[in-house]
Amino acid sequence: MRILLTGTSGQLGHALLSHLPRLPATTIVLAPQRAELDLSNATQLRQCITDFKPDLIINPAAYTAVDLAESEAEKANAINAIAPAIMAEEARKLGAGLIHYSTDYVFSGDKSDAEGNWQAYTEADATGPLNVYGKTKLAGEQAIVASGCQHLILRTSWVYSNFGKNFFLTMLKLARERDQLRVVNDQWGTPNSADWLAAATCEILAQLQQAQDAAAWWQQFGGVYHFSASGKTNWFAFASAIIELADQQNKLGKAAPQISGIPASEYPVPARRPHNSLLSTEKLQAAFGLSIPDWRITLDACMQGVQLSVSEPLHLTTQAQGQAK
Repeated sequence: MRILLTGTSGQLGHALLSHLPRLPATTIVLAPQRAELDLSNATQLRQCITDFKPDLIINPAAYTAVDLAESEAEKANAINAIAPAIMAEEARKLGAGLIHYSTDYVFSGDKSDAEGNWQAYTEADATGPLNVYGKTKLAGEQAIVASGCQHLILRTSWVYSNFGKNFFLTMLKLARERDQLRVVNDQWGTPNSADWLAAATCEILAQLQQAQDAAAWWQQFGGVYHFSASGKTNWFAFASAIIELADQQNKLGKAAPQISGIPASEYPVPARRPHNSLLSTEKLQAAFGLSIPDWRITLDACMQGVQLSVSEPLHLTTQAQGQAK
């Protein structure tokens, strides 16, 4: 199998690059860097696919600067909507498959029961993105479906890892620098380790490779899935769990800061966020038989992978996917 992997400078692409070598030796992976493949360059993207002739395209790449997207809508659309549309069109021409990652932000975040308790979104629920990022990601999904190519669209949420720019690393940095933190506590979801998402993707790929008839496999299993760990939390509780684990493992170099929760209204940002990002994974489990871990288990595994002595500074970005100050 020949696989074209995009987005290796991002969290999920980086994790996939480390997991894909575990597939059979006959698997060939082309993973161009951003400098080699600009997804906003339609001609370059088409040429790359035409030249390599992949059996499968895996696209974790995305424009994920949620707030900046409000003022860079054209750039976000080029990467999140137009590029996936091109990948889908070229995949259909080649008879190749496409695995594309999408987001909880395609929903409005207001699904609840009669008592006002948040309810997990299913794949059948109506979409309704609140911001440019969510709208462009939804447009990418719709283009893939409309293309008629063989595809899996995997919606996930709150992705973190010990690589790149994310809430997990930002909390570690701020916890080492400050004595007090305030984090939004009225937006709910499920944190997802990029490493687990990559490992689970490879489990699905193994099933595809073992199928006697790949076309029949895509016919049976292709579609949209919600791809997430289990359990629910909010950004404040997630931050608290990160700091507690870091303190236990002596990765702060100081006393843990005091942390308090605040409503999102006290942390104004350009892009509106959904209050409910919970995703039901019943369809995913029924199709692929994946074991879905609780988010706390994958968080612990990620923290153990942080190589940091208390005497070393953290050279990390303060940009976070959640809201903290």
